[in-house]
Amino acid sequence: MEMEMEMEMRAEEDIEIGEDITPPLTPLSFALHESLLSSHCSSCFSLLPPHPFPPLHFTPTFPHNPHHRRAPPPPPPPIPPLHVPHGDSSDLRAALRLLHSFPATRASARIAGLLTNRHKLLHHDDHRRIRDGARAMFLARKMRDEAPNVCSDNSSSVSPDDAVLEEAALCLVLTNAVEVQDKTGRTLGISIYGPSFCWINHSCSPNACYRFLVSPPPPPCSAEKTPLRIVPLGQGTQIESGVCSNNVFIKECCSYGPRVIVRSIKRIKKGEEVTVTYTDLLQPKAMRQSELWSRYWFICSCTRCSASPLTYVDQVLEEISAANFNSSSLSSDINFDRDKATHRLTDYIDDAIDDYLSIGDPESSSVRLERVLTQGLSDKQSECKRETSQQTYWLHPLHHLSLNAYTTLASAYKIRATDLSALYSKMDDHLLNALDLSRTSAAYSLLLAGATHHLFRSESSLIVSVANFWSSAGESLLTLARSSVWSQFVQRDLPVSNPSSTGKYRCPNCSLVDKFETDSFHGQVRHADFDYVSNEFIDCVTNFTQNVWNFLGLGCQYLRVVKNPIDFSWLGTIGQDIVRYSGTEVASKCGAERRISGSEAEGYNNHILKKALNPCHEPD
Repeated sequence: MEMEMEMEMRAEEDIEIGEDITPPLTPLSFALHESLLSSHCSSCFSLLPPHPFPPLHFTPTFPHNPHHRRAPPPPPPPIPPLHVPHGDSSDLRAALRLLHSFPATRASARIAGLLTNRHKLLHHDDHRRIRDGARAMFLARKMRDEAPNVCSDNSSSVSPDDAVLEEAALCLVLTNAVEVQDKTGRTLGISIYGPSFCWINHSCSPNACYRFLVSPPPPPCSAEKTPLRIVPLGQGTQIESGVCSNNVFIKECCSYGPRVIVRSIKRIKKGEEVTVTYTDLLQPKAMRQSELWSRYWFICSCTRCSASPLTYVDQVLEEISAANFNSSSLSSDINFDRDKATHRLTDYIDDAIDDYLSIGDPESSSVRLERVLTQGLSDKQSECKRETSQQTYWLHPLHHLSLNAYTTLASAYKIRATDLSALYSKMDDHLLNALDLSRTSAAYSLLLAGATHHLFRSESSLIVSVANFWSSAGESLLTLARSSVWSQFVQRDLPVSNPSSTGKYRCPNCSLVDKFETDSFHGQVRHADFDYVSNEFIDCVTNFTQNVWNFLGLGCQYLRVVKNPIDFSWLGTIGQDIVRYSGTEVASKCGAERRISGSEAEGYNNHILKKALNPCHEPD
């Protein structure tokens, strides 16, 4: 991706929403992450079939593709072994491949038309890793080309002037590489594309997105040819040598590697700049700006970032409430340290998510995440000599940390349900517990989709995230309805139709299924119908949700407080104070002697949670 804004791509014609802007673009260079070198194809990143016998040893080169039925393309150039002191070597391997494909005799500001930013990055805190990596690349190339017997770890003998070209190639990769993801969102590796992709600038409210094709490419004669519908600003005028040529935009590089397609997510007029996002759009402004500066060295000044005051989406993505508990009352606190609260909540939630992703304990992660969502995060402070006040922070249900929690909870509950179902086959309490876990997973998936859709109504560039979350929610609900546990539960306890018929179900209140089938037959949805289809879809889902939400959220305190996962009007006005609440329950919360029953405690927590999530809730 370009860090300096002098390069940009503009639409060559009017482009409607949901249209491909580029053909599938092959990369200039790419590299799998090291952890996937033995399980995925190094040429196209698709999953390899399991080997009946594991290899005796594995060398990180680029092998023949046994899963390709047709004749494979020429294999990528082999890369000598790299002795990397720290971390994954995918960026170094991608830089080596780039130098092999585009041999250069000297380092310049651009290679293959792409900015290297070498001088900027070498003044960055990570400059030592760049220099060490460049030395390792230099030795690897020297060992291949000149002296095979050279000791590959003798990096101390390489002077900085020897590895200038390698430094430039590595800086180019760090500047322009994008993470390649599969359909599930799993990151497979990195890839660097030519100017027809990398000259597309960033916006936090973009009009285009991109997707990857990681399957083997089709034969050239069968590939559908989509024209390149964008051109660089100033094409046809004299541009800096080495920056632009017609060949760069007509033919990228080679016939292998993960391909990328740019697609419009808004209507784009002829001559309008085409933009994509370089960061996660469901982060608040400060986090986006920090990430863009640390990686690409620019401050975004798009319409969303320039808005004053902050847009509604950026407000709720960072909205936190606070309240003070003392021995007799609860009061809202509008002057609390927001940076401290954000830091504490971020650390807690990241640590809870890490329980699941790194330690492999989804149950502990679920308990901790639901605790902070329901009870907030307390921060005990000594306010005076006579009494101690306990400050508690609550996340807004649309806060970006809340969205991260919903994502993790949906996955963690699903894993727990799957593991439990695999251990037991007869209908008993264990399988009913698995059904409860699966039901809760579907509820969090639906809440995540509904919350993101609510934000999408104010920021249409979130359409990609919305589409992915709705797909996941639909899959979770279908998995629940089609599971053997649900089938046994229904047959035993519920007088409803056979869930196996859900695949043939048609909503009686809308005609979306018929419309999708017709549009699929003719090619694609008519762009003029997009708004109609979107509105009818959400109306249909809203009607459906009203019938099932209470069941899905049964037994989960936080989900019961969420009145409607699609319509968030119950949240009230953002920023109003949490109303004052006093009573004996507060005294118990703050450490008074009286012990309360479990039902009383649950009622108290629900009451406080409602006040935290709904600031305009009237006092009792």
